[in-house]
Amino acid sequence: MHEQIAALAGNGQFGTAHVYKSTLKSVNEFWGRDLGFDDISPEFVKSYETWLRIRNRSWNTVSTYIRAIRSVYNRAIAEGVAVYKPLLFRRVFTGTKVNVKRSLDRKSMSRFLSRAGSVRLVRELAWVGKMAKLMFMLRGIPFVDMVYLQKSDLCGNVLTYRRRKTGRMMSVVVTGDAMKLLRSLADRDKTSPYLFPILDRNSDAESSYNQYRRALRKFNRCLEALGRSFGVQQRISSYTMRHTWGTVAYHCEIHSGIISEAMGHSSIKVTETYLKPFDTNRLDEANRLVIKAVEGVGKRAMV
Repeated sequence: MHEQIAALAGNGQFGTAHVYKSTLKSVNEFWGRDLGFDDISPEFVKSYETWLRIRNRSWNTVSTYIRAIRSVYNRAIAEGVAVYKPLLFRRVFTGTKVNVKRSLDRKSMSRFLSRAGSVRLVRELAWVGKMAKLMFMLRGIPFVDMVYLQKSDLCGNVLTYRRRKTGRMMSVVVTGDAMKLLRSLADRDKTSPYLFPILDRNSDAESSYNQYRRALRKFNRCLEALGRSFGVQQRISSYTMRHTWGTVAYHCEIHSGIISEAMGHSSIKVTETYLKPFDTNRLDEANRLVIKAVEGVGKRAMV
């Protein structure tokens, strides 16, 4: 695991390296001593899953940690360090659960966007509000991609960048209103390659990643404060802009394939998982309409 963490950091994959570090710390706490590949069995993996859940870890956290273990284990098998054991991870959860609504309804989102960046807000909150609004207007661009955007990525009114998570190339036409926002938020330092004043131009890759992590935490805290000040009951984070864009697009009858392309998902399956809870809402509404229609016919027949 330590070797993989070092290799990931060496490749600039600091996010994944951070996940592996968290996994290793968790496994050490659970096992209490050095864990060897021979110790890993279906019983061990299941016990670890149960231990995580007892400690109120979400299913997605459980899945993330177990997939990290599986990845390192499979690499060890490929290198002849570990012996293959069939069905080792069959009885544990390694998927993704999207059972929490992370998007705002249209009314709440409209209220948030109309008030975000208000001159009446303190400077820091106004900047965060404008940034969130711009993220939504750029097809729900993730905060991490916004942070790493460079001035050279903007050519005229077209923004072209590579997604940090999937590596996919993205091209977004920046509308007039979005361009005004972008210009007001852009870094004035001509010596900095970055489009927004978040990362230090002289920092190395690891320092830049740590700066991004700190900026994300601060951004989310400010978004929560903004949401409360606007009377939005639901918790707001950087993901809210992205999820809301995808959900509104879905309810506008835009095909999932187009939404997938627009958001730069690795596959349409990711998009379908992303929107699955809202599919259920639609099915429930359809069920209510069908029942109402049948009940209406029955009442008329009785009369």
